[in-house]
Amino acid sequence: MSNELNTCIQACLDCYRSCQQMAAVHCPEVGGKHVEPDHLRLMLDCAEICRASAALMINQSPFHQQLCGVCAQICRACAESCRALGDMDECAQACERCAESCERMAAGSAS
Repeated sequence: MSNELNTCIQACLDCYRSCQQMAAVHCPEVGGKHVEPDHLRLMLDCAEICRASAALMINQSPFHQQLCGVCAQICRACAESCRALGDMDECAQACERCAESCERMAAGSAS
């Protein structure tokens, strides 16, 4: 596996962990807009697509590039939602790093 592929796998796993933890712990504790259904669903979607993208890359699936493209889109949306709410910079940054790495993967720069 290339260094860029390994970097993308790690970015996906970091984003998965951040989104899952924020959705399960931080957002319910803060309440208010942080627990609105659209935001929580987006965070959980982001966590799951990141987990799945990492798995496909680890498995050397021929479909990982397509999934990485979708992952990047969801990560961008999640980062925007987290930034809009505030107090979620760590999660937004993890989403942005993952989106950037997945965009490169989807473009076919590494496999």
